[in-house]
Amino acid sequence: MSGRAALITRPQADARFLSREVRRRGFEPLLEPLLEIRSLAGPAPALDDLQGVLITSANGARMLAERLGTAQEDWREVPLWAVGDASAAEARRLGFAQVRSADGDVVSLCSLVSRAADPAGGRLLHVAGDRQAGDLAGCLMEGGFRVERLVLYQSVAAQTLSPEAAAALRQNRVAAALFFSPRTATTFVRLAVQQELAECCRSVSALCLSPAVAAALADITWIALRVAERPRQDALLAILDGV
Repeated sequence: MSGRAALITRPQADARFLSREVRRRGFEPLLEPLLEIRSLAGPAPALDDLQGVLITSANGARMLAERLGTAQEDWREVPLWAVGDASAAEARRLGFAQVRSADGDVVSLCSLVSRAADPAGGRLLHVAGDRQAGDLAGCLMEGGFRVERLVLYQSVAAQTLSPEAAAALRQNRVAAALFFSPRTATTFVRLAVQQELAECCRSVSALCLSPAVAAALADITWIALRVAERPRQDALLAILDGV
């Protein structure tokens, strides 16, 4: 690796598009997934009396499609509401035919579903991981909706930074680091401190999807700590253009 690098901390499956965009902007992508996504075993969920599916990450779409498989041929026609454009795009790629994006966060998704769905129209299935941000079910239940939360995967935090990432940080080759969740940010801070790399971050711009992500990075000194104007991947990449 040569030149300026951008550290991508997303799970492996979410990093493909980011890598292309980072390279297009003149940075060498350095993949450092700090969370490993592991599917959980279980039966395919029933689609009876189901008004729609809610996903708060692209992982939710992947794991649901994997769990449904060929068990129920009509699952592709089930309405699906996604928290943002990236998760909506992944759902469409997997074959879901009726997909709408809230283009934001959990609050935006709650608002979209509240407008588009009917509290008397059947239950809503929230596909999730073992950790979740916000209270989507609680928000919708306040409006009279029936929400069932189905945990399909777990996210396991990394126990060390890779030798490649550690070397790039020590050699001041990392110009920017992209963070998408508070848990990923917290994991990075913990590992950087453990591996005595915190001081190396003084020359790195930390780019954050939300204020909550930035708050999780505050225990390390960065050359810049910047938050995307909106909680969207394209808004985060827009900050990278200025690094």
